[in-house]
Amino acid sequence: MENFYTCEEVASRLGVKVTTVWSWIKTKKLPAIHISGKYYRVVALDLEAFEKSRRTVSDENGNETPEN
Repeated sequence: MENFYTCEEVASRLGVKVTTVWSWIKTKKLPAIHISGKYYRVVALDLEAFEKSRRTVSDENGNETPEN
């Protein structure tokens, strides 16, 4: 079974406001499942992919490298 995060949990994990998470979902930057109204759930794998895509340091193959 997959793990799901609420927008509040995503915001807390990333250190941003819930409205920022809603904006990412609305602009399709962060995939989410729409439950009803303003309620969404983010699949753990989607959140991990989102975090990885936002990294600022990577090698020529797209692999993560430690910052110096």
